[in-house]
Amino acid sequence: MAYDALGGGYADAPGARFAAATVRRATYRAVFISDLHLGAPGCQAEALLAFLKEHPSEYLYLVGDIVDGWQLRRKWYWPQSHNDVVQKIMRKARKGCRVVFIPGNHDMFALQFIGQHFGGIAVQQEAVHVTATGQRLWVVHGDAFDAVVQCARWLAVVGDNLYGFTLRLNRHLNHWRGQLGLPYWSLSAYLKHKVKKAVSYVSDFEAAVAREARARGHDGVVCGHIHRAEMREIDGTLYCNDGDWVESCSALIEHTDGRLELRHWQTQPLHQPSLAKVCHTA
Repeated sequence: MAYDALGGGYADAPGARFAAATVRRATYRAVFISDLHLGAPGCQAEALLAFLKEHPSEYLYLVGDIVDGWQLRRKWYWPQSHNDVVQKIMRKARKGCRVVFIPGNHDMFALQFIGQHFGGIAVQQEAVHVTATGQRLWVVHGDAFDAVVQCARWLAVVGDNLYGFTLRLNRHLNHWRGQLGLPYWSLSAYLKHKVKKAVSYVSDFEAAVAREARARGHDGVVCGHIHRAEMREIDGTLYCNDGDWVESCSALIEHTDGRLELRHWQTQPLHQPSLAKVCHTA
């Protein structure tokens, strides 16, 4: 089932098309976010809440790993700020924002609800978003293109535990950096960029997702999964990865004129949010 961005309803689902409530004038046409990992200590929920407040939109795509089911099965962690994020998204849906939730590998428990709606939020396996300029963007989490997740889940779980360890170490490191007035720095992102095999894995993943989008007849793809925000053309296909809300605190936005832009929301040492523009395309 795909989302019909031009028609204002949900395609390929008899009886599911609906007229949304009147939307207050939105600043942006669409916002794409993924890999929030609600339920994990590394989730930067407060930064996300600030971002969502400053970015009202007509469409909001939740592109997988919104809730970290892997983490919650090991140890329950659900502070008020994580609940506030859920409530914020539900309020957006009630006010007319068209919200689409596409489950990822960490929240695959939601796959059983594909095709259903909860409080105005549509649960879909994938979606097709048509921009204001007519670009067709395939929206998918991307775990299906991860050989480790698909063929050796135990290895993915081990990697997830190691990733969690680096994030805990990173929080302590950035606490002291904050005391010194230094900006946030990601240890895990630094390690991934330094390890040759990790760089090769990311490149292969991006090429595979872009190739599949092209084979399906789309102009581009929006995905998440690998926690690396990126927007570039791959063999003539627009590849957009909206990043994550554990390290990069990034999102892909579509302006009302159809222009796409990748943004990072950064928290300064004094916890004052600031917006840094990264790249955009017409």
